[in-house]
Parts: sequence; structure tokens; C-alpha cells
Amino acid sequence: MQEVNEYSFFNTLVWKLQFPEYVKDLNKLCDPYIKKAIKYDLDSLKKNKDMNKKLKKDFGMSHHSTSLFHDKDFTFLKDLIAEKSNDFITSCGFDIKNKALYFSELWVQQFSKLGGGHHSTHVHYNQHVSGFYFLKASELTSFPRFYDPRPGAVMTKLPFLKPNELNSATEIIHFSVKPGDMIIFPGYLAHEFSVDNGIEPFRFIHWNLQYVERN
Repeated sequence: MQEVNEYSFFNTLVWKLQFPEYVKDLNKLCDPYIKKAIKYDLDSLKKNKDMNKKLKKDFGMSHHSTSLFHDKDFTFLKDLIAEKSNDFITSCGFDIKNKALYFSELWVQQFSKLGGGHHSTHVHYNQHVSGFYFLKASELTSFPRFYDPRPGAVMTKLPFLKPNELNSATEIIHFSVKPGDMIIFPGYLAHEFSVDNGIEPFRFIHWNLQYVERN
């Protein structure tokens, strides 16, 4: 039998870590941000009479906070994210010793208690690292999905030989998540959140980072 030299190239690294010790404090810090976001969204719905008639309060919505970046109470979280993101991008094979880390975005969001909250497939443009930290989640809530980032592979897909097995042909993966889970991934990786059924609360912090030239 002919010897086969097998290689695997162009892999996409995704990290899943656990930090349950911060969940209680971060939920408390995020409560006023979510309360303000919900009020803003509901007030906006009330102003749109046609939409207000069709929707049952905030069904299907994701309540998105203002930026958490300048709030000093979140400094410990920013430090943790920076540390783990640096480790992650280094593990991906990139040299950042002459780069400065820049937080493009940092916010918390919560899906509607009535259900229907979700995010369609998207990427965050011009970012090097993205991530989630889950504050409220369970097996009954929404969860993140990630898509094959290789355009050439996507447009030439053949039928799957083993559709239930993770391999180089896999085009979608998902993670079950619980409070305290952190997921870090490349900014180019397309992702979405499944439709939430509103059975249990679903809340998470999201961020995007860039590595820029030092001044």
C-alpha cells in the first residue's frame, strides 16, 4: 500500500475557558446597563405605533448596552480579556511584541425574557480577536454557532461522508455554554446565536480587539 503523508493546514483556533468566580460580581455590575438598555428599547417601541401593535413587548429582541470600556469597575475583566487574548493570538502563531492591544468594543447584552432573541450570522470587520463571557446561560437557552471561514471550501462543498463527526468537511459548529464560560476566537470567524426560547435568562458580555502599531 502506498504510504500517505497527511497534513492539516489553515486551521481556525477557538478557545473555551471557564471563569465562574466572576459571574456574580459581573452580573451585579451589568444589571444597571441592561436595565437602561431594556428601557431604551421599550421606549423606542412605544414611539413606533405600527411596530408596537405587532410585537408583544420586547419579544425577539436582544438588549444591547452602551460601552463598558470606560467603567473602572470592569477593569479586572478588561485585564483578564487582554491577558487571555494575547495568549490566544500568540497560540495562533502571530507576533505581537511590537503591537498594542486596543479594545474596539466591549458591551453586555441580554435576550428578551419572552423569547425570540437571536443574532444572524455576521463578523465584526477589522478585528483580530473577538470573544464572549457568559453571565446567564443554560442548556435551555441560546448558544453560539460558528461557520467555516474558508470561502473556497464553502462554495465547493460536497455531501458529507460523516455529517455527525467533526472533521475538515464540517461547516458549522456550536458550543453549549454555562455561566462563567469564556469563548475566544479570531475576529474573521462568522458567528451567530440560535433563537432563544425564553425559558431561562440569557446574558453575555461581548468584545472585539485590535492589535495596532505602538506609538
